[in-house]
Amino acid sequence: MRVACFMSGSGTNTRRIVERSLEKDASYTVVLIFTDVRDDRLDEEGNKICRAKDIAEEYGIAYECIDILDFYWERGHSSKRDLSLRPDFDRLVVKRIEPYGVDLIVLGGYMSIQTAPLLERYEGRIVNVHPADLSIAKDGERKYVGIHTVRDTILDGEKFLRSSSHIVREKVDHGEILVISKPVTVRLPPGVTVDRLRDDKELRRRIVEEHQDRLKRDGDWVVYPLTVQMIGEGRFALGGGIVYLDGKPMPNGLRL
Repeated sequence: MRVACFMSGSGTNTRRIVERSLEKDASYTVVLIFTDVRDDRLDEEGNKICRAKDIAEEYGIAYECIDILDFYWERGHSSKRDLSLRPDFDRLVVKRIEPYGVDLIVLGGYMSIQTAPLLERYEGRIVNVHPADLSIAKDGERKYVGIHTVRDTILDGEKFLRSSSHIVREKVDHGEILVISKPVTVRLPPGVTVDRLRDDKELRRRIVEEHQDRLKRDGDWVVYPLTVQMIGEGRFALGGGIVYLDGKPMPNGLRL
């Protein structure tokens, strides 16, 4: 199976996917690392925003970049907020990666929302990992979606955090669930309550960052390479919005 890793930042998830591909029993190979952030873009402290080119060169993998901010600026926009332009961007992405014969796209901290040109060309073949248990629902909708799920999970008083790998669909974080990680226990310092976290912004930030780091290590970095390996082995199938594992329906994916 030929995999393209899409990333916009440090690439820790991408690195784990690449490393798993180098093991003897790997069912896939990473043929491309694609990014929407130029290699020379720096943050406020002068550090590279994206390490895609560094990782590609380290492992001898092809590298492609279409900088999304350049794309928007060339069209008179100072930010990438106008999603009406995103399909045009994704058409360029599809054209750029077409020569690589990609079977699966793995999003590893890729910060651009995907639209129809990409989703339709690789329908059911784009995966992501999300820092929450996507099987948890409220009023018939997935409860922990979006970019603040670790914070929201902790503030809701949940005892555990989990990571979920899933198929990418048009509605963000609502594709079919593939694998859910083992629980990562929420640990608050002695005397710290959820109510205090709500009131203390700095304390909340530190607690959330600590749990995000733990969840990445014990959640993302476990379920994501496993998910890609299992896809390459042909163990997953999709039908009617349901995931099948080894021929058996798994509406909420595989829970480790």
